[in-house]
Amino acid sequence: MSDVRTAPDAGLRDAASPQAAPVRRSAPQPLSDDSALAVEIRGLVERGDMDEARDRFGALVALHQRRASRIAYQYLRDASDADEAVQDAFVKVFSHIGSYREAWPFEVWFTRILINGCLDRRKARGRRERWFVGGEISSADEARASAAGPPSDPEHRLLSRERRARLAGAIDRLDGRQRTVFMLCHYGDCTTREVSVMTGLNESTVRVHLFRAARKLRGLLGGQP
Repeated sequence: MSDVRTAPDAGLRDAASPQAAPVRRSAPQPLSDDSALAVEIRGLVERGDMDEARDRFGALVALHQRRASRIAYQYLRDASDADEAVQDAFVKVFSHIGSYREAWPFEVWFTRILINGCLDRRKARGRRERWFVGGEISSADEARASAAGPPSDPEHRLLSRERRARLAGAIDRLDGRQRTVFMLCHYGDCTTREVSVMTGLNESTVRVHLFRAARKLRGLLGGQP
């Protein structure tokens, strides 16, 4: 799929490319619920049953919406941009569902599309706003990005905002692969094996990047490395 591109700073590869990391051949594993649903939608599209395909795609969106929003927000740090990136990713997935193959778990395929879209948005925003230095997180962004409701104590809300801003700044100082691995593991709820498939990195290399990222973050945030 031509729209899923390599992201040099993130270590991602094109999931549909023959040059992507080879998949080890082993006994067929049962499809996850979302992968099976993606295959069903692909079949409906191929048969021209678009109304039913769109209806079933709504269920696929519901499965991934919350996790996708969390990942996009960590990349973009703006709730509106994150919402748009997630919606764009879902539109792209539906438009190209015919190229989905079961060899890739749907979650992996979708996440790669989402991250590439977020990286494109970051680059475009950087070109438009080179003069702008971000770092503050608005109250609206906090409310939309947080899974739990905000603390009722204003002092706690302020401290929580400051901690988020410090963490966001520290994550941005990680190198590309460390940042991607850390964000996928901690905000995308991915296992090191899943991150290995997404990035094309050896699983042991993913663990090394994750360890180094955590150590560097502790140092940047004032802890002992």
